[in-house]
Amino acid sequence: MAQVEVVTQREINAEPDDVLDAIADYREVHPRLLPEQFTDYEVREGGDGEGTVVFFRLHATAKRVRECLMEVTEPDDHTVVETDRNSTLVTTFTAVPGSVKNTSSVTIRSTWDGAPGIGGFFERIFAPRGLNGFYEQILANLAREVETGGK
Repeated sequence: MAQVEVVTQREINAEPDDVLDAIADYREVHPRLLPEQFTDYEVREGGDGEGTVVFFRLHATAKRVRECLMEVTEPDDHTVVETDRNSTLVTTFTAVPGSVKNTSSVTIRSTWDGAPGIGGFFERIFAPRGLNGFYEQILANLAREVETGGK
């Protein structure tokens, strides 16, 4: 099984701390960041950063739905990590100072162990394309949230 990786990045007009605070607010802000492919979102434990556990269904395609039970950690001041208890999926959100003062370079990176055989071949080709689109929407929603205060 080969590891599959998806990386999406965007410059956002907000300080890294403000960006990470928004990402880590799993009760109020985080649900507003998610596009329609993420359904049945539910905070099961915590709700603010480290120690939070959230459930959602990710509709990769009309027929491919993955149930995710994500445990949140914050290994350093620039990173929020979601680790799926149901699979090898790990999604990392990173916000560091951007190229201009008062901006952030924000990255979403997901990895997981791909399926073996021909299914894995197609997964490695098509899954990153789909998730990049989802992640671009999350980053656009995040920018709107932190740049305008959610308005």
